[in-house]
Amino acid sequence: MSDIKEIVEDENKIDTVIADDIDFRGTLKFKNSLKIKGKFEGKIISDGQLIIGRESVTSADINASLVSISGTVNGKIKASKKIELFKKSRISADMAAPEIVMESGAVFNGTCIMEAE
Repeated sequence: MSDIKEIVEDENKIDTVIADDIDFRGTLKFKNSLKIKGKFEGKIISDGQLIIGRESVTSADINASLVSISGTVNGKIKASKKIELFKKSRISADMAAPEIVMESGAVFNGTCIMEAE
């Protein structure tokens, strides 16, 4: 089994960052990459990568290409490529993706469906 390591992103390489002092509600649609460091509630739709930061609390229905989680997520997560759960992440969600990677120390409660791309 391959070890995964939490991505330490250079935020200059991420198209959009929702800062840790932002509390946002609504629908987010984006094409490339987005990192949420603050709080978000609503719906997320993307063909790109969604990164949930370590301190982030997100309650959402998520549909993206790649979803990388280090923080807390409640809701539904669907990824067309992969879902990554890093240590210290806390997920209460139903997940569906062709590839799901969970690092030791991640907490996951919900259902998990692995479906072909």
